[in-house]
Amino acid sequence: MATVRILLVDDFAPFRSYVRRILEEHSEWEVIGEVADGIDVLQMAAEQRPDLILLDIGLPRLNGIDAAHQLAAMVPPPKIIFLTSHCAADVVRAALSAGAMGYVVKWDANRELLRAMKAVMAGKQFVSKRLPGHELRDPT
Repeated sequence: MATVRILLVDDFAPFRSYVRRILEEHSEWEVIGEVADGIDVLQMAAEQRPDLILLDIGLPRLNGIDAAHQLAAMVPPPKIIFLTSHCAADVVRAALSAGAMGYVVKWDANRELLRAMKAVMAGKQFVSKRLPGHELRDPT
């Protein structure tokens, strides 16, 4: 399997470090950059062309859902997984409608993030089991 190039987007640096540590334990994932706001993710994605973006919703300057709409218009578009603390059904629907294929709540990252990433990279949708809409998630 080729290495998947990942961009981490979260305004809380300790959480980005936590996710990076999870991913560094697996050679198939490579974190190519980290940004803390929605405007910077657009610029870095255009420059670095990541395969996958792990994107928070509550970001400064441009929220993650609005950023996802713009990222989905890139050619080719990166795959997007929202990694966020937002759990409301309307937010999950908006995130998936914005072009994301995955939605993982932060407190489940240690259990679900790698499964979500594998599913999304295989072209499947993944939604955390505890969320509304979880019936969309990959059954593995």
